[in-house]
Amino acid sequence: MSFRDDSKLDPSQVQDQRGRGGLGRGGIAVGGGGLGVGVIIVLLLLQALGGGGGLGQLSDLQNQTPGSAAAGGNLQDCVTGADANARQDCRIVGYVNSVQGFWTNEFERRGRTYVPAATYFESDQWQTGCGAASTDVGPFYCPADKRVYIDLSFLDELHDRFGATGGSLAQGYVIAHEYGHHVQDLLGTLDQQSNTTGAQGTSVRTELQADCFAGAWVGQMSTQKDENGVPFLQAPTPTQITDALNAAQAVGDDHIQQESGGAVNPETWTHGSSEQRERWFQTGYDQGAGACDTFGVPGGSL
Repeated sequence: MSFRDDSKLDPSQVQDQRGRGGLGRGGIAVGGGGLGVGVIIVLLLLQALGGGGGLGQLSDLQNQTPGSAAAGGNLQDCVTGADANARQDCRIVGYVNSVQGFWTNEFERRGRTYVPAATYFESDQWQTGCGAASTDVGPFYCPADKRVYIDLSFLDELHDRFGATGGSLAQGYVIAHEYGHHVQDLLGTLDQQSNTTGAQGTSVRTELQADCFAGAWVGQMSTQKDENGVPFLQAPTPTQITDALNAAQAVGDDHIQQESGGAVNPETWTHGSSEQRERWFQTGYDQGAGACDTFGVPGGSL
């Protein structure tokens, strides 16, 4: 996925805490959730992964600056789309800018105000309003402090571990999914979150809606502009869309259970099957955020 070289990034939307020993705040150590929220979701996913958890690498990002994920680079150098095309951390800054710009516009169209989520790049172990977290958890949104936490080194595993084809737009899908949880928090749908698991449960519905929101952003990404009116991103190619769909497939509960050597058990699902995740991403891409009412779908039809 290519940024327009002359687009302007806003690194102030991201706080870089990599290599700084966390945020130094207390809290109950309940964990986060790769592509998800809630303690029960995390514990079930950790079981399915055999102690790992969350989401992993979506691409090797060829031509990226080596070592930028964990070292804690200077995000103030992330000022243009050309920087996003050259550095992984700048690329994620650009995705954050684009996704939050998308939701600002979506909320304005509905007569509401979007409150941006604070975003933190982390490494190793750190504290959040939801408790202790680490690289194993993966990117996640914490509703307690309304922050998105991203360990960039975690984006170095999905291809090797779960067989996703990769591609930078697949990484954008991960980021957009987590901001989808922030949108749910703002809209009050995270209040519907419960311990209900299974292919039609509320946990799955929450995650599939975030997938759908991610698809809606991808469908409109080339229209999101910087403060000078320059689009951040070029329109995605069919191959890039396939990469994003493949990433959604790779983190389906059934695929994860198969990869971990266990039996496929829909009663334990917390995030949705590969087919569900791909389909709801595609729904958002084709029809926009207004079509993402996964909570309104009758049981058995999700």
